[in-house]
Amino acid sequence: MKKSIYSKKQNWKIVLAASALLIVFASVWYTNILADKIAREEKQKVKLWAQATERKANLVRYTNELFNRLKNEERKKVELWAEATRRLVSSSENSDFTFVLKVVTENNSVPVILADEKGNVISYRNLDSTRTDESGYIKEQMALMKSMQEPIEIRISEHKTNYLYYKDSRLFSELKQVLDDLIKSFISEVVENSASVPVIFTDSTRSNVIAYGNVKEKEVSSAAALQRTLEDMESSNPPITIEIGNGQKNYIFYKESYLLRQLKYYPFIQFGVIGLFLLIAYTLFSTARKAEQNQVWIGMAKETAHQLGTPLSSLIAWVEVLKEKGMYEEAHEVEKDVRRLETITERFSKIGSLPVLKKENLAMVLEESINYLKSRTPSRIIYTLEVDRDIMVPINVPLFEWVIENLVRNAVDAMEAEGEIRIKANDQQQFVYLDITDTGKGITRNKFRTVFQPGFTTKRRGWGLGLSLAKRIIENYHEGKIFVKSSEQGKGTTFRIVLNKKMM
Repeated sequence: MKKSIYSKKQNWKIVLAASALLIVFASVWYTNILADKIAREEKQKVKLWAQATERKANLVRYTNELFNRLKNEERKKVELWAEATRRLVSSSENSDFTFVLKVVTENNSVPVILADEKGNVISYRNLDSTRTDESGYIKEQMALMKSMQEPIEIRISEHKTNYLYYKDSRLFSELKQVLDDLIKSFISEVVENSASVPVIFTDSTRSNVIAYGNVKEKEVSSAAALQRTLEDMESSNPPITIEIGNGQKNYIFYKESYLLRQLKYYPFIQFGVIGLFLLIAYTLFSTARKAEQNQVWIGMAKETAHQLGTPLSSLIAWVEVLKEKGMYEEAHEVEKDVRRLETITERFSKIGSLPVLKKENLAMVLEESINYLKSRTPSRIIYTLEVDRDIMVPINVPLFEWVIENLVRNAVDAMEAEGEIRIKANDQQQFVYLDITDTGKGITRNKFRTVFQPGFTTKRRGWGLGLSLAKRIIENYHEGKIFVKSSEQGKGTTFRIVLNKKMM
């Protein structure tokens, strides 16, 4: 089989497709390397962030512990002051009050109120001096102190007990405020400075969210959603356990950023986009090429029809000359060939134009075509026609006969001028199935589609256009189908034509 330009073009397509795939894979491979590199860098940043968060949490915890120690020291100071007050009240006149008075007078920071059992104020110290004259101020402060700290009992005698109320000193309160601000700042920094990493800060139960950042609202909107989100985060990274100082452990859950997840899938998205672009580009170029080929086909066909017009007119004149000379038999044979040439001219002239389809008797059209071909094919070819006389289908007779002629001539060549051609029609209401079977050499299965491509031929002098034209006529003009139904090496081939009876 000789190699046509279409076969070479197919090889070039394969080479170009392989080159395009190589470029795509190289691009995806390099992009994947870059994505992995960026992912490693982000993971390193997240790791550093996690370590910094743990250190800051330890600092907050240590600060909290320091404040608790200061608080305990302040209570001890108040208890010492209370004991000094008790001794000062209950001691005899001969006692040495130097140390006791020193303890009492040196309390210049802790606000205290001394009251009896009935809540009557005996004395007070380190309250706001600008408000002590206000009515109810001292009672208000005593109630506040009672709500904040358990009062210290000062037993004066067996039947008499005083109570010492106190609250945190101004210095301690200010430091406590600093601690609270530090804790709030720590939580805020955890969720805001997390390198774009989704973060959820929970209490010890892992069910109450203290703060979160870079997380969608719906992911923490319900207990079930929160649980799924936390499980997802924990599967990526173990949570950071911290203890700020309240005796309970808190947890910081985090996972890789949305950007990092995008980078993981980016190479595949890129591959899909490039592949889609190549597919669209190939489709567009293929469509443009087919349109250009169609224009060439149409131009060649119409030019052929035009060129055949002049010799046909001359041949018709010569037929009349033969008749005038009494050569009626010769003139009749020549006239049949002239009519055939006129049919061929009509076929070529219809290419590129929308043909008119009319309902025709399929058996009669096939009989006329076969009768013409019988006299122009070897006598050892046997024709068998099995078509019902009442099958009517919408066809364009000149073009449809062209299809039959191409199939029959190919069958004759495949049988090497000896064998049987059987044409059988099967009426299935909406469709008619027309099978054309020969007893020739057969076609290998991998060539079932290839035989309809322009340029495919097994003949030394063939152009490989017959089956391609047949496919165009059946599918483009008659909206039907033509394909190789079956074939067996050395036994023959069956082509099937599907015609739509209701298509008009």
